[in-house]
Amino acid sequence: MNRLLKSLGLEETSPGAFGGEWLGGGDVLESVSPIDGAVLARVRQASVDDYERVVARAHEAFRRWRTVPAPVRGDLIRRLGHALREVKQELGELVTLENGKIRAEGEGEVQEMIDICDFAVGLSRQLYGLTMASERPAHRMMEQWHPLGVVGIISAFNFPVAVWSWNAAIAAVCGDASLWKPSSKTPLTAIACTRIAERVCRDGGVDPAIFSLVIGKGSTVGERLIGDNRIPLVSATGSCRMGYHVGEVVGRRLGRTILELGGNNAIIVAPSADLDLALRAIVFGAVGTAGQRCTSTRRLIVHESILPVLTERLVNAYKQVRIGDPLEPNTLMGPLIDVDAVEAMMKAIERLKQEGGRVLYGGERLSGPNYPGGRYVTPCIATARNDFRIVQEETFAPILYLIGYSTFEQALAYHNDVPQGLSSAIFTNDVREAELFVSCSGSDCGIANVNIGTSGAEIGGAFGGEKETGGGRESGSDSWKAYMRRQTNTVNYSRELPLAQGIKFGD
Repeated sequence: MNRLLKSLGLEETSPGAFGGEWLGGGDVLESVSPIDGAVLARVRQASVDDYERVVARAHEAFRRWRTVPAPVRGDLIRRLGHALREVKQELGELVTLENGKIRAEGEGEVQEMIDICDFAVGLSRQLYGLTMASERPAHRMMEQWHPLGVVGIISAFNFPVAVWSWNAAIAAVCGDASLWKPSSKTPLTAIACTRIAERVCRDGGVDPAIFSLVIGKGSTVGERLIGDNRIPLVSATGSCRMGYHVGEVVGRRLGRTILELGGNNAIIVAPSADLDLALRAIVFGAVGTAGQRCTSTRRLIVHESILPVLTERLVNAYKQVRIGDPLEPNTLMGPLIDVDAVEAMMKAIERLKQEGGRVLYGGERLSGPNYPGGRYVTPCIATARNDFRIVQEETFAPILYLIGYSTFEQALAYHNDVPQGLSSAIFTNDVREAELFVSCSGSDCGIANVNIGTSGAEIGGAFGGEKETGGGRESGSDSWKAYMRRQTNTVNYSRELPLAQGIKFGD
């Protein structure tokens, strides 16, 4: 453990604030591994004074960084990607230790960081504006995209490093600095990433404060961040409840937000579906990361004609899920993040039963020497109705609700009748059903897939959802525009001054 921490620039007690220099005058925070409840290391959190110093320094760094040509900014991110490649195994292991996801998913998350760096490098030469035809003679009209400022990044425990990279890498090539407030449940991975970025910046002669960090309580640094006029954009990943508060506070000062909030993701399984294909996608979507992805599959809407056979196959598959130490190569599901998450799962199952649902498999606490720390559970499959109150909510745990349908119109209605709208999928070999699902009359989610599951989005597509999911978009496509300010320019190269709309003013 000490060797791993040291290789990533961590100490037994590390400072938790960075703005060109490492600070930490606040309370000490313990990072506890969900694997066994052991303390991994400690962090000195940011004080109010630390926060002020970090933000001021980040703003100074932005003012210099914005003048650097975008392709040169892209070269820094290229080197950041290479630095991440060099520590992929070590950083992935730390993700597993601090978060509890299996080793393959921990290293996969680091690979996602590498991929977004590659994407951002190409983007650095493609920050395109438009040229528009002017109605006035001898005039040229165009739009430009300029750097915006310091971008606040609030990330959640379930993707402790990838979400930072989605925002920070793209913000950096856009000419922005970033200020990261990670989850207090996963502070070590945040310090490790910031250490890597610091080294890359110093080696390249760049002010490392463009990648700033504040670890601290929401009541201390979190509230200051979202209310800070020096931070024009806040990208926040977390619960819908958190998103409502962030949106309100940032909106009150007319700031911008990118909100990536809860999901209540469903898969529709039609009579024509390839059940072998669907089964693999359902199990990974519902059980992967112990059901703690915002894109985890939570509802399974299955045609009545195939519901019995699919249910039987799912129960058999769940019985084969290997639960335990996520560092072991054969483990498929590790622990939940903490005992509070286990309690929330148990309460959700009780509410399900009270509303008339029935547990078909799982939903039990696991104890004993193979399951230390009180954070291990068996994944749960249950019958439900879509209008159950508990089904309308997102429980961040491996609970899968089975819901039968008779007509495709009914399936779509069930699918869309929840407050959240992140990810969705359908398994069908009927082209009409597939096309309707991805049409404007089909899924109302930000992500709609055909014959693949709800979980595991690629970085090339813009990521995010609708309704209570927040409407924000991160990562690929043209989401870079959210990190910049648009400017419309008109250049008059004539000796006349014609007005738009043919207006005549004086002689």
